[in-house]
Amino acid sequence: MHRSVITGTGSYIPPEVKSNVDFAVHSFYSEDHSKIDLPSQEIVEKFRMITGIHERRYAPTELNASDIGTIAAKQAIEDSGVDPETLDQIILAQNFGNVIKHTIQTDGVPSLASRVKHNLGIKNPSCIAYDILFGCPGWLQGLIQADVYFKAGHAKKCLVIGTETLSRVIDMYDRDSMIFSDGAGACVVEYKEVPENGSGILGMAVQSHCVDEAYYIYMGKSNFPASDPRIRYIKMKGRKVYEYAMKHVPLAMKHCMEQSGVDISDLKKVFIHQANEKMDEGIIRELFKLYKIKTIPADIMPMSIHWLGNSSVATIPTLLDLVRKGQEDKHELNSGDIILFASVGAGMNINAVCYRV
Repeated sequence: MHRSVITGTGSYIPPEVKSNVDFAVHSFYSEDHSKIDLPSQEIVEKFRMITGIHERRYAPTELNASDIGTIAAKQAIEDSGVDPETLDQIILAQNFGNVIKHTIQTDGVPSLASRVKHNLGIKNPSCIAYDILFGCPGWLQGLIQADVYFKAGHAKKCLVIGTETLSRVIDMYDRDSMIFSDGAGACVVEYKEVPENGSGILGMAVQSHCVDEAYYIYMGKSNFPASDPRIRYIKMKGRKVYEYAMKHVPLAMKHCMEQSGVDISDLKKVFIHQANEKMDEGIIRELFKLYKIKTIPADIMPMSIHWLGNSSVATIPTLLDLVRKGQEDKHELNSGDIILFASVGAGMNINAVCYRV
């Protein structure tokens, strides 16, 4: 039988560290443009207790999303050992295109995937490069699309990238600005013949809720009352996102495992979008509760949000790369391990993929 197998991973972790202390000098305003009447240090500490974020990473001025995506892609290609000229597709997940630092204008023409192909020097015209917009679950949706193309007989090797420079679209007067960060992650996935118990994607689940939920994450003007209303920043209805995720993500994860023929007792790791520590822990609790299990394995969920923040499409592939290469303390992957990827984000979109290492 054939399955879609991840044969290489790579990531780019920006060098600029932005700690919570750096935000303690900011003034914060609410959505109604009124100043939040609390000391900034107190606001920052409450933020840390809820999200688990101590610091995050910002890309240097001279690098854009396509640049850092290229760095992660090169690592993944080298790790896999494939000839880049044999790639059938480059699927790049992003949400804001290239944003030049100190501006708010996005640039998505040509596509970031085309720019990465150019940067990699790939000449093969049959290597198709394109972007996808799917909110934070974008990289995982790219992996799903690669799997579908494989099964349709239209591809055998794909490079899937998630890259983002969210630090360039945040409103410094908004408390939620402290969540977001920059980064890139990538993988090479190949359609390979494997035994019945071999590696590869076992199943998936995807959902979009676009009625009341469509604008839980959106672009809006700054919270600062004297700001230019023509300039837009990433905005989030945090409570709504949290409630949505807690309700729908565990169900999608369970559905994915059922589609894959996997019992929760066989699950070794969950690679979940690094959005908010408390939310991610809550989702895992709700997942196990669906199976009527109260005791959750202590090592089930690797996390990088404490030091990397929320880099949207880059969080899962970056975390996977760190664990695969032994750079995430207390977590490792072994041949035959069954893992679950899951993500939620703007749209609102959810997806999950069950995978055997």
